[in-house]
Amino acid sequence: MEENTLVQGRYRLQRRIGRGGAGEVWQAEDEALGRQVAVKCLVPDGPNDGQLVRERFRREARLAAGLQHPGITVVHDFGESSGVLFLVMELLSGEDLGRLLDAARDRRLRPAEAIGISRQIAEALVYTHQRGVIHRDLKPGNLIRTVDGTVKICDFGIARLGSDQNVTARLGGNTFAVGTPYYMSPEQIEGAGLDERADLYSFGCVLYELLLGHPPFYKGDPLVVLLDHRDAEPPPLRAERPEIPEALERLVLDLLAKDPDKRPSSAREVLHRLDESAQAAPPPRGTLPPWARGIGPVPVSLVRLTPEPPALTALTRRWTA
Repeated sequence: MEENTLVQGRYRLQRRIGRGGAGEVWQAEDEALGRQVAVKCLVPDGPNDGQLVRERFRREARLAAGLQHPGITVVHDFGESSGVLFLVMELLSGEDLGRLLDAARDRRLRPAEAIGISRQIAEALVYTHQRGVIHRDLKPGNLIRTVDGTVKICDFGIARLGSDQNVTARLGGNTFAVGTPYYMSPEQIEGAGLDERADLYSFGCVLYELLLGHPPFYKGDPLVVLLDHRDAEPPPLRAERPEIPEALERLVLDLLAKDPDKRPSSAREVLHRLDESAQAAPPPRGTLPPWARGIGPVPVSLVRLTPEPPALTALTRRWTA
């Protein structure tokens, strides 16, 4: 795609704001309504996969468009133009949680701040899981904190169509699992059937990283990371950071249980336990911002989507070759 391209006779591409092996994300103008939007463009891998990808894209896009919650990025439109699949979303002004951590001291947040962000994520998951929708690829890069403090989940379903964001693993049998290695649940790695508890495991990985600055398993190549998710116990958080409340550590470790039956039963339970943990978490110095207080999201008009780290593209090539 090129600058000034008119997609579907309506969306004028202005500036590329994200790029990967599977496609691009553009800031664009909706000339019909006179507003700024984000347009995600995906190109099917090849003629053999084209029809399957197109059908799956339409199904997932229609599902994502039906999600209406302040903590989920709004999907305005989707379709195909000149062989390119496109998804039109609200354009947010903010940064993903990975960049937020990069800007933080020691790449970690105070427990109260992590809880405030996590409450918003949990509220959005309560909404989607009640509707039978699971994300399958929760990670800091798919979680955007906007300029007004709202935390939004991006890429419901559509994330799995972009090979630049994921790796494909096969650790047993002939079943393939697609996801991001640092945040994949054991059942996802095994290619087993998934339910909302797979999202809760990934959520636990994100919360672990918000508190310690790194995911529970991150050392070694992708295979080592995947095997650790499946077989190794995550290191206790308080061993590295004693000021983390015990209730919060217990919640994170419960989310990271290998057996889905031993994790919290729902995002609503997670939300309740976050509130309990907040009672023991010392507040940040100064005035607590809205996103750390768990105040409900407010509407936004602009968004900046960010590309995935280049390293994941390299991992993808290695694992999908």
